[in-house]
Amino acid sequence: MLNKPFFFTIVVSALLTLAGCEFTTAEDSLENYNERLANVLEVSPSNKPDTDIPQLADIRDLLLPIEDIRIGLLDAYELRKCGLFHLIAERNSILGKVQDKTHRFRYELLFMDGLEHCLATLPQDADILPELKQLHQLKQQQLPVYLWNMLTTGEEWRKQLRIYHTPFGLTEYPGFAANHDAMRYLLFIHNTLQDGGTVPPKQVERLLDYQQQIYTHRYFGQLVYSLARSRDWLNASTHLLESNEANIICGANRNQQKAVYLSNVFHRFFVGDIQPYLAELDSQYSQIQAPLKVILQPPSAVSSHFNAYYQSYVSGELHASFRDAILKHVEFWQRTFKRCQLKLGTQN
Repeated sequence: MLNKPFFFTIVVSALLTLAGCEFTTAEDSLENYNERLANVLEVSPSNKPDTDIPQLADIRDLLLPIEDIRIGLLDAYELRKCGLFHLIAERNSILGKVQDKTHRFRYELLFMDGLEHCLATLPQDADILPELKQLHQLKQQQLPVYLWNMLTTGEEWRKQLRIYHTPFGLTEYPGFAANHDAMRYLLFIHNTLQDGGTVPPKQVERLLDYQQQIYTHRYFGQLVYSLARSRDWLNASTHLLESNEANIICGANRNQQKAVYLSNVFHRFFVGDIQPYLAELDSQYSQIQAPLKVILQPPSAVSSHFNAYYQSYVSGELHASFRDAILKHVEFWQRTFKRCQLKLGTQN
């Protein structure tokens, strides 16, 4: 029976000790995994990756101008007959003039619904009717712009999109449910507007609820940074393994202890902790990407400032590179397990 070299005895002892340790952050887990691989390979661990990814453009580069169309006081008073006067008076108040982007979009949606009610109920010979029809056409063109401005320049919504340079914890993804529901709701509004419809007032009021629910989170910006950081750490670990693949000895009547210890690191740290985390990131991104691809499609006037962000995070380039990093890493292990005749999925 072959004697175990002192080095491998140290490795086994370290693995047994670490079996009782828990890493709560993904960053720590990915770095620890890389270090454990390096220890077994008897090389230096990889340097921490430099994750450099596109940022969200400044507000001044994304904000689209909108003509402020106001109704005169006498004309507005005429609209009391169809219930729109109170809403206009609210907009013209001191508080109405300093509305945030979300409250302004809410007002515009409610105004459009009220405007259609007026067009349907006012007498056909009403003097104000031609003006209302023209106003209706202009407002219909402006509503998608209000939605864009709210999403990309409104404080609470923009906060979700800005890159947040802290990966998620291994089992904590704050803001997922709130953002998923909010973006699907905005997709409903977007599609309604594209179809030329109006959003019912009860549905409009939900906008403020979603604004409040997402306020404390930085979800999408944290999600894409977690994808990018995981990709970069995986690529670093794959490069570490492939660069030392010739030193992983396998074959009949040969000492395969290094391969066995690497296998244990793989199962303990990658399969046990990292793989479930990567699967959750993949699932959450796939769910929220669908509404974002529609509602964040950039208007031509700002496309040059937003295209890099859109292509990387919304269209799916980052996600594709994330999946590619996982595939290359798993392919190394499949190749190694086959070469060394070790069972994939079984800790040795």
